[in-house]
Amino acid sequence: MEVLNARGIKTAEQAKALIQQRGLKHIKVGLTDIDGVIRGKYMSKAKFFSSLDKGFAFCDVVLGWDTNDQLYENVGVEYTGWKTGYPDAPVRIVPESCRELQDEPGMLFFLAEFTDRAEALCPRGLLRRVLHKAGRMGLQAFSAFEYEFFLFNETPESVREKNYQNLEPITPGNFGYSVLRNSVHSELYQELLELSETMDFPIEGLHAETGPGVLEAAINVDEASLAADKAILFKTFVKAWAQRRGMMATFMAKWSNDFPGQSGHIHISLRNLSDGSSAFYNKNSKYGMSDLQRHFLAGQQKFMPELCAMYSQTVNAYSRMVPGFWAPLDATWGVENRTTALRVIPGSDTSQRVEFRLGSADANPYLALAAALGSGLEGIERKLEPEAQVTGNAYEQSFPSHLALPQTLDVAAYALQHSDVARDLFGEPFVKHYSATRIWENQQYRKHISDWELKRYFEII
Repeated sequence: MEVLNARGIKTAEQAKALIQQRGLKHIKVGLTDIDGVIRGKYMSKAKFFSSLDKGFAFCDVVLGWDTNDQLYENVGVEYTGWKTGYPDAPVRIVPESCRELQDEPGMLFFLAEFTDRAEALCPRGLLRRVLHKAGRMGLQAFSAFEYEFFLFNETPESVREKNYQNLEPITPGNFGYSVLRNSVHSELYQELLELSETMDFPIEGLHAETGPGVLEAAINVDEASLAADKAILFKTFVKAWAQRRGMMATFMAKWSNDFPGQSGHIHISLRNLSDGSSAFYNKNSKYGMSDLQRHFLAGQQKFMPELCAMYSQTVNAYSRMVPGFWAPLDATWGVENRTTALRVIPGSDTSQRVEFRLGSADANPYLALAAALGSGLEGIERKLEPEAQVTGNAYEQSFPSHLALPQTLDVAAYALQHSDVARDLFGEPFVKHYSATRIWENQQYRKHISDWELKRYFEII
């Protein structure tokens, strides 16, 4: 009998055979909601086998509530709600997503995605539609995600007891790229690297960033749909790994006024389906940029302001977008320039690419990549030209108003709601639904009285 392994699974029949070999009675399945949170459950073997063949159903409330399980109401969400009775939506299991679970020996995990009418809103389905567009253009997209995240010596109980104040990071002070830190805490680093290999989101580089307890992980490049799968699994299972060890990991865009925010940078390249060559590289052009890469860059730049809500999806994400904190303020581009929103990285046939630097660590990787890639494809189709390259410190320069990025989530949401290119790329149902969910998110924030307001106004005003 052939011995199967999780990452070798390609078909439903192979998935069944592996489960039979292991004698599993239950299997874990998860699918991604609008905010990029994996929701799921254990399924019995019989139910799972049936679902591989015929699909299964998941309550569509997963597309109709926020990260706090509060239902979207009175913001124009049409797909689901009390009026529909929250019925089940059809879901299919993705056999080729099969993963080992490091802390559950022998257990298998599979991703799933919505189908039928719900597919129009499904984050994974949205990215797939953009990738189909690339394929029709004779292109294949590759991507790699980089994430910054903080680790704390805290638990879900302790952070609530402390009201999220005076939290204890795993290391003190600022010490970026520290060999001392990764040597003293080598067991943690090694466990995290092992996790990444076991679950197939391999880490190309892992290091301490500037700030107490902050790490940065660069996930290996892969075909774009697989890269997004790896990103969502990385975020979810790093948090699980940390909590099982008495720590907490946060991918919140900016958790403290004292430290820079946490980014979710996306590296993107395109290759020609006809011969596998780089569509971005031309050795005879300045910076090695092909005409196609230039048009791609121009599309990303032009449509960045109106798609911003897909890159920066929380109220908190806009706290990161301030001068001097390594997040862009305008839709700018430069060559090897980390003060711009788009960083062209000259290289070779295998390394020429664009780094999309706007996205924050809290963004849904499927949505962020769909927008970053889709806008670039629009640039190629329209043969757009980028605006002037930025040299030097972009934070100290002024730019035309049409390049300014939204500074709040509500402004970003309304920009997306009225975006023609968003409708062309993602469809009317998604644009209406997603922009409404961001308006809801901002409304929840507006209902909240902050500590800053109390300290500033309670006595004096």
